[in-house]
Amino acid sequence: MNIGLVVIVAVVLWSGVAAAQAQRVPCYFIFGDSSADNGNNNQLWSNARANYLPYGIDSSVGPTGRFSNGKTTVDVIAELLGLAGFIRPYASAGARDIFYGVNYASAASGIRDETGQQLGSRISLRGQVQNHIRTAYQMLNSLGDVNRTLTYLGRCIYSIGVGGDDYLNNYFMPQFYPTSRQYTPEQYANLLLQSYAQLLEVLYNYGARKMVLFGISPIGCTPYALAQSSPDGRTCVERLNSATQLFNTGLRSLVDQLNNRIPNARFIYVNVYGIMQNIISNPSSFGFRVTNAGCCGVGRNNGQVTCLPLQTPCRNRNAFLFWDAFHPTEAANTIIGRRAYNAHSASDAYPVDINRLAQI
Repeated sequence: MNIGLVVIVAVVLWSGVAAAQAQRVPCYFIFGDSSADNGNNNQLWSNARANYLPYGIDSSVGPTGRFSNGKTTVDVIAELLGLAGFIRPYASAGARDIFYGVNYASAASGIRDETGQQLGSRISLRGQVQNHIRTAYQMLNSLGDVNRTLTYLGRCIYSIGVGGDDYLNNYFMPQFYPTSRQYTPEQYANLLLQSYAQLLEVLYNYGARKMVLFGISPIGCTPYALAQSSPDGRTCVERLNSATQLFNTGLRSLVDQLNNRIPNARFIYVNVYGIMQNIISNPSSFGFRVTNAGCCGVGRNNGQVTCLPLQTPCRNRNAFLFWDAFHPTEAANTIIGRRAYNAHSASDAYPVDINRLAQI
């Protein structure tokens, strides 16, 4: 047993007042796609990478693999949880890092294993869950006791934000995938949710007890969708949004089912779609002036190609909702993260927000 690791865990587990005020939970585990990836795709053979400027242009650590000019939503949430520094990506997390959390997210990944394969290598949600199982065994080897390990993991926050690529890089890409010919939008949403629920139960079996499920954002309002399918370049593409809303509605319902069926666990739903739509409907009240184009990118709406290496982005980045063809700016991520943590309205998070979940 590594005595140094045990000392670290003992400090985190200590329930003294000073420690409790500084850090809300002992650790934060992150699963997802490019909205949360912070470097796991950097060493993969993949076109879905962001480890070059101008990505990270406003970050103190520069381009890390985050698909943003700065922080992502999960970075904001980690700060609000009182966790010092950024959560390490699985690709580079060390034996000590894992006790504060791990980011397993991989750009272009989805619930379905084949999602995003046209872009090269990526780690599907199933693969991310398998990587977390390896992390759990690492913890067990360090702590030397199953119950102690499970107790520790049960106090951590788990956030999962997947599904968007199952539409953008699968269902709505018929030249590469047959799913839109095989399933109606209703059938496809149900299929995704069935697979998702199974993987959440695997996480539960390996100690997860506090899980945050992020809904899909309005992908029909991204610069990419507007560039491809919006006649005026401003009106959101309804067929994309209506399909993903079927998934979101089902995910919120799944939260109820899991909370009623699985003992000693709490699941919550974050309504990213609603938060983003709120911003798009009232941009000036949030400080945004441009909601239909990327701060950097190529083509119509700066949405036909993502940021090119060393491309000069817009100067007034806080005025843009979108950083590139798909992803929000740090300014937008900050709003989403804060509202996920402390809900501004009853619809932001269900049945409670992350702040309340951390207290349970």
